[in-house]
Amino acid sequence: MKRSTNFWAVVPAAGVGERMNADRPKQYLDLAGKTVIEHTLSRLLQANVFSGVAVAISAEDPYWPELSFAQHELIITAPGGKERADSVLSALKAIRAKAKDDDWILVHDAARPCLTTEDIHLLIDTLVNDDVGGILALSSHDTLKSVQDQDILGTLDRRSVWRALTPQMFRYGLLKTALEGGAEGNPAVTDEASALELMGLKPKIVEGRPDNIKITRPEDLALARFFMEQQ
Repeated sequence: MKRSTNFWAVVPAAGVGERMNADRPKQYLDLAGKTVIEHTLSRLLQANVFSGVAVAISAEDPYWPELSFAQHELIITAPGGKERADSVLSALKAIRAKAKDDDWILVHDAARPCLTTEDIHLLIDTLVNDDVGGILALSSHDTLKSVQDQDILGTLDRRSVWRALTPQMFRYGLLKTALEGGAEGNPAVTDEASALELMGLKPKIVEGRPDNIKITRPEDLALARFFMEQQ
């Protein structure tokens, strides 16, 4: 079915991944013979739904120009920013001449290489007619504690707490407005949904797959490799 709006992917990839204790940003670490970001971009492109993929890269990044994806016809390179919101906004500005305000933007972490086409299409099909948009997320199966200074203050109702994943899907114009309206440069805005929440909007939750993990610590590479083999 032909859609009346276009879909664009945005990948903020200007982070350094300090918790990996590696000699390079985590998106450039080896994972099954390719860099993490190469797997991530391959997964996005394999979905065959995006008019383009805007990748926000640090100006001092020596690794990106060496990848073949830097020259891919659907990849647009944008300057990265200090915070995630800055990088996402920069990527949105890089596609301003091509994207319409009602086009959908799917923002995905560079360090989530196990994303499946199934989840991309699930997110799009669920939210394509929604007024706000939403995110992939996972419900919590663990008991959750509210903690302050290592002291437990209470037990949270896990039925009302979800783990945010990516992609996160919002209209181009709405997301750009949200990021320009106070989220830019704000370290408290750790994902796109939180920027929309600051506007008083309520993004939807779409339950995703648990193998859509984010590479954060060294042991995550082995786990990602296992999930990719299972997929």
